[in-house]
Formats: sequence, structure tokens, C-alpha cells
Amino acid sequence: MRSIVSAICCTALCCVPALAQKKTAGMGMTDQQFMDFAAQTDMMEANLGQAAQNQAAGQEVKNYAQMLVTDHTSDYSQLNDIAGKDSLNVPKGLDSAHQRMLAPFNALHGAAFDNHYIHEMIAGHTKAIAEFKREAADTQNADLRNYANQTLPTLQKHLDGAKDLAKSKGYKTTE
Repeated sequence: MRSIVSAICCTALCCVPALAQKKTAGMGMTDQQFMDFAAQTDMMEANLGQAAQNQAAGQEVKNYAQMLVTDHTSDYSQLNDIAGKDSLNVPKGLDSAHQRMLAPFNALHGAAFDNHYIHEMIAGHTKAIAEFKREAADTQNADLRNYANQTLPTLQKHLDGAKDLAKSKGYKTTE
């Protein structure tokens, strides 16, 4: 009887780490997944910002896009610094999903580009803010928590700027 009880206890103890991993995974991203998300977001915003310089109609859109190129390039550089300290990997190029997201922009110019770009900036920054808030609250990695907290005001500035552009251009938003 003692052997059976011991076997059940050992089995239960072996299951505890697996249950803890599932719970942690359900709470948010791993540090590496957040690193990938943040880096892909930075590279995507920089690529779209550069495209806007040639394809956007309005100077306001071009100015906004240049601000995003500058800010997201700086953020990407910070990610590289964190990765070096915390043994994480920073993607060096856009993944296939983000490359597919870029494709529709290649065919757009002028007002059509501006409209699509502004809508994507609102949607993308809304999603990024939610993920960065989650990372700031959930991660145990102090460097990533600080990065997320420091980056949130910039992401909010970008979202507010995109909403202001949409309003000034008369574009409907999903709000």
C-alpha cells in the first residue's frame, strides 16, 4: 500500500512543472516570443514608414511615417542591447507573415496608400500596446519589463497620431 501511495505522489509531483508551464504559457508570451513580436513590429513599422516616403500623398502622412521610422529603429536597437544581455535572439529580417502584410502596400499610391497606411497604423499600434502592457505586467525579465514600460508612451503617441491623421483626412476608424 505504501508503494502505491509513493507512486501516486511521485506521479503528481512530476506533473506539477507541466501544469505550471501551461499556466504560464496561457498568461502571455515567453521572453523570446515577445522579443520576436517587438522586433517584427519595429521592422514592419520602419519598412512601411520608408515606403510612405515614396508612396504617400500627404506630407502629414510622410512626416508621421518618418517619426515611426526613427522611433522604431531606436526601439529595435534597444532590443538588440537587451538580447545581448539576456541570451535572447533578435530576428534580423521580417518573417513571411509580415512580408505578406507588406505586399498590399506595394500596389498603393497617393490617397489609397494614405488611407490603408493610417488604418493599419491604428490597428497595429492598438495590438502592440495591448501586448506591451501584458509584457510589462507579466514578465519576470526586468530588462524586458523596463523596455515594455519605456516603449508604451511612444506606441501611444503613434496610435494617437494615426487617429489624428484619420480624423483630419476624414477617414472612418473602427472606434
